[in-house]
Amino acid sequence: MTERPYVLLSVAASIDGYIDDNTSERLLLSNDEDFDRVDEVRASVDAILVGANTIRRDNPRLLVRSDDRRKRRLDAGLTESPIKVTLSATGHFDPTSKFFSTGDVAKIVYVPTSAAPRATDAVGDVSTVVDAGPKVDPVFVLEDLADRGIKRLMVEGGGTIHTQFLSAGLADEIQLVVAPFFVGDSTAPRFVGDAHFPQSPANRMSLADVQQIGDVVLLRYLPKAIEHA
Repeated sequence: MTERPYVLLSVAASIDGYIDDNTSERLLLSNDEDFDRVDEVRASVDAILVGANTIRRDNPRLLVRSDDRRKRRLDAGLTESPIKVTLSATGHFDPTSKFFSTGDVAKIVYVPTSAAPRATDAVGDVSTVVDAGPKVDPVFVLEDLADRGIKRLMVEGGGTIHTQFLSAGLADEIQLVVAPFFVGDSTAPRFVGDAHFPQSPANRMSLADVQQIGDVVLLRYLPKAIEHA
């Protein structure tokens, strides 16, 4: 069986663990210097994955911004930006959203069997819709991406997606940027939701790196660095 992709989770959160607030405006948790770092990470991977709620809420393009980085990818025989990947339980998508309408790169949509016809009708002309079976399982997604030649996958959220990958023990690395403020709203989206995580007081992650980037700090954790019998 093809080895599954290396999975890097990228997230920015407030000190109290929120990745957004409940206003209609996008909450900027990071700064320009860190956005450039994220762009460098994007340029280094084969695919970027976000959940359908993130597409609806943030309308991200998920493209490499730097001209130099895009050129380096082209010179290496790659597309200008990584493949875009999303998961959805319902198959409700807007084909005019930036995820689908920007970037000359492949877009892959994973949905359960029940949602496959709806997703195909909505975005089948602008993406590859994959029937993932009764329920979209991250393990299936990684196996399918591996078969498509994906070796490095960047997961950019949101909280439901991060929870699924972390609770399933499928994250090889977490790049967590902590913003210097509080959101203070228990109904706002958080980094992760309730779940049973293999990362626990008895199975602590390895802190691989700490980096100050202006007024934010980057913490790089390796969830699988410590194994317990």
